[in-house]
Amino acid sequence: QVQLVESGGGLVQTGGNLRISCAVSTRTWRMTVMAWFRQAPGKEREFVALTTWGADNTLYADSVTGRFTISDDNDKNTIYLQMNRLTPEDTAIYYCASGSHVSRAPTEYYYWGQGTQVTVAS
Repeated sequence: QVQLVESGGGLVQTGGNLRISCAVSTRTWRMTVMAWFRQAPGKEREFVALTTWGADNTLYADSVTGRFTISDDNDKNTIYLQMNRLTPEDTAIYYCASGSHVSRAPTEYYYWGQGTQVTVAS
């Protein structure tokens, strides 16, 4: 059974940095793309970043470009999201997702983690 488990969320001050992780229990042919999404209270889930295993292809939302970096450890079946210069607008539950197409649409992803809370204090 495929499981995606996020970790590393927490409370950080404005301007601070945080790295969150997503451990994948097992990889299937439908899991060539790994992505991060986030959802703030009262808002829709939005795309943050994606990568293909081996980081051959990465894509970022405009709102995080230059501040966030997605990466993967192929041997550990883990992806990371390094978040720098955080602002209160980055406060959300961050979800890891996996699919087989490069897409910003959450509907294109088959597997999801339970999410990890990131809170940025002003």
